[in-house]
Amino acid sequence: METEQIQFAFIKMRLLCISAFLLCSLYAVRGYDYSDVLRKSLLFYQAQRSGKLSNMDPLVSWRKNSGLNDKGNNGEDLTGGYYDAGDFVKFGFPMAFTTTMLAWGVISYEKGYTKAGQLDEARRAIKWATDYFIKCHVSANKLYGQVGQGQVDHDYWGRPEDMKMARPAYYIDESRPGSDLAGETAAALAAASIVFSKVDAKYSQTLRSHAAQLFSFATKHRKVYSDSITDAANFYRSSGYGDELAWSAMWLFKATNNKNYREMAEQLYNEFGLQYASGLGWDEKRSGVDLLLAEATGKKVYKDKLKGYCDYMVNSQQRTPKGLLFLGEWGSLRNAANVAFILMKTADLGINSAAYRKLAKSQIDYMLGNGGRSYVVGFGNNPPTHYHHRASSCPNAPATCDWNTFNGGQANVHTLYGALVGGPDANDNYSDVRNDATHNEVADDYNAGFQGVVAGLKALGY
Repeated sequence: METEQIQFAFIKMRLLCISAFLLCSLYAVRGYDYSDVLRKSLLFYQAQRSGKLSNMDPLVSWRKNSGLNDKGNNGEDLTGGYYDAGDFVKFGFPMAFTTTMLAWGVISYEKGYTKAGQLDEARRAIKWATDYFIKCHVSANKLYGQVGQGQVDHDYWGRPEDMKMARPAYYIDESRPGSDLAGETAAALAAASIVFSKVDAKYSQTLRSHAAQLFSFATKHRKVYSDSITDAANFYRSSGYGDELAWSAMWLFKATNNKNYREMAEQLYNEFGLQYASGLGWDEKRSGVDLLLAEATGKKVYKDKLKGYCDYMVNSQQRTPKGLLFLGEWGSLRNAANVAFILMKTADLGINSAAYRKLAKSQIDYMLGNGGRSYVVGFGNNPPTHYHHRASSCPNAPATCDWNTFNGGQANVHTLYGALVGGPDANDNYSDVRNDATHNEVADDYNAGFQGVVAGLKALGY
């Protein structure tokens, strides 16, 4: 009898193990709902909109019109665009990079957006930015690059529609140029022109025209933009403009098929020594330039550069104990997502495709839950609830929202669906608290590369 009980217990244990294995196998096959992630990421961009709101999803109905008095020095209409992060400054440099990356994701992985039913919303997200950039580009050699004063804005905690502080507008022109800002804005407009080329030819042409003017301005009047718009230097200081010049030249080549732009990009690549560093982010476009040049020319020099960078990420880059590529403390998930985008695009060139896509997918899945929790607001297991974001922390008017709200231990009142938070430290440590902007703020550029990779994974059938 005892022997039979032991045998029964053994059989029961084996059945439980087999069931657990099958459940894990099923989960591995099914993975995460990338369609839902795409939809929610685009909801985040709706929540970041400034100006007179339209076509808002009911899940973002708590956002109201704001920044309706944003004007240039001569009264130019500068309404619209996106608030940068948890604050209400409209920083043109990272906003333009965000737009370029969103457009690149649609260009590369339109199939993923279509399968997720999000292509139209992705186009709307891009157009919200490009409409604003057109307003900011008031003449051939003048571009508004910031609305709102950094520290004054950051001294306020409340709803965007309740802002009372002055919101000065800052611009670049021939006497105070900014090649990186003009170049990145040109790249955004050129990339967006490709997105709209088959659905709105007239708008696409308008975008190309502005992009060409801005590129000419950027190349003829050279200077780092944060030396001209000095308030931006405390928040988005540029390390140089060579990469933005080559980057924008390549986007204009893709938009126009004018080989002069490609030749200029290669000249700029050599002039500024862009072959000696890699990466992708609001201040770093070198790997993006490598990808565009590799696609356009097929030259070994660019493919080898990409392979070297990606192989380093696969084999040598520091990782957290749970597997996140760790490239810096501030916005660690943003950094890993941008690497993942490079990996995906390099894989698309046929270079170590399986290995690079595997690593890219592992980074996204870490952010969605494999790291022990979700780092995307409103998605998955134990997502953040105390993220550093003013508007979503505030109860609906007329309730008071101020620094007492910030310091309270309560969760944010409104769910900022789809927002990717900064992320953990090098040891996977993360605290879901509002006062930790390093790890728990959200920002437009955080979601841009991330969203593109998710669309790529969806396109591939994951």
